[in-house]
Amino acid sequence: MKKRTLVSKIMTSDVITLNRTNSLETAEMLFKKHKIRHIPVVKGDEIIGMLSYTDLLRISFADAINENEHEIDTVVYEMFTIEQVMAKNLVSVNSTTTVKEVAEILSKKEFHALPVIDNGKLKGIVTTTDLINYLLDQY
Repeated sequence: MKKRTLVSKIMTSDVITLNRTNSLETAEMLFKKHKIRHIPVVKGDEIIGMLSYTDLLRISFADAINENEHEIDTVVYEMFTIEQVMAKNLVSVNSTTTVKEVAEILSKKEFHALPVIDNGKLKGIVTTTDLINYLLDQY
């Protein structure tokens, strides 16, 4: 196993993002369309939060809807904004952080994604799935 592999080798760099003015309905559609579980919330190039599919599940019945269904009951989404639901106190890494360091952070925290930020700009996202896929590739 390569011990000094950088997170930039396993992260997703083509990141789907939201901004704080997007609706939670838009967020749910993006989660389902792209089959992802975490979306950084940005203001310009700056990341201001992270919205997870679990965050939506806490306030709705989003998981009870068929993923191919595009009509959803959005009443609960009108009661909240993305800023109210997203995680704000983020732990982040930069593109030169090692995969080992990422694994250590994710193993100790209660979240499953880290934004990758260089010079204040969002460069990617690394998730527990990226980490597992990397480990599987080693065998």
